[in-house]
Amino acid sequence: MEQEAKIKQLITKEMTIGDVVAKYPAVIEPLQSAGVHCVGCHVSYHETLEQGFKGHGMSDEEVQAVINKLNVAVEESKFDEGKEFIITSKAAEKLREVLKENSKEGSGLRVEIVPGGCSGFQYGLELDDNTTDLDLAVEDKGVKIIISKENMNFLKGAKLDYVDSLQGGGFKISNPNVKSGSGCGCGQSFEY
Repeated sequence: MEQEAKIKQLITKEMTIGDVVAKYPAVIEPLQSAGVHCVGCHVSYHETLEQGFKGHGMSDEEVQAVINKLNVAVEESKFDEGKEFIITSKAAEKLREVLKENSKEGSGLRVEIVPGGCSGFQYGLELDDNTTDLDLAVEDKGVKIIISKENMNFLKGAKLDYVDSLQGGGFKISNPNVKSGSGCGCGQSFEY
C-alpha cells in the first residue's frame, strides 16, 4: 500500500501536461488512449492535467482513473530502463495475436534495418522461426524479438510499440539512435 501511495504522488492532477510529458515520456500512450491527442500542442502544453481532462469532458472520477493509469505507466517504464530493446505491453499483446492468427506461436518477430525510403533506411518486420549465432533474441512480456547482432548496434534502446490511428494500426519503432530531424515526409524512413 505504501508503494501504491508513492506511485500516486509522482503525477498529480495539478501538474501541467507539458511538465509531465517532458519528465515522464511513458505517459504519452496512456494520455492518447484516454482521448487526449493534443499532447505537445501549444494550447494544452501549459494546462494542468485536470484542466486538460475536464476540457475533454471527463468527470472527477475519470480524471483520477487516468491519473492512476499515468502513474502505473511511469512505474512500469522503470523496468524498461537499460534494456537493449523495449517491447511495450500493447506491442506484445498484438504480436501474440498475430502469431496465433498465423499459427506461429513459437516464432518471433524479426526486426531489421534495410536500405530504402527517401531518407536511406527503413525498418523491416517479419515473422521468423529461425535464429543463427549472428542473431540476438530478446524475450520479454511473452514474445520474442529477433535482431541481428549487426542491427542491434543501431537499435540499442529502441522501443517497439503498437499504434492504432485513423490511418490504421501497426507496429512502430521509436529509436533514440536515429538522427534528429532525419525522417522524411513519408514517416517511414530515416538516417543514422
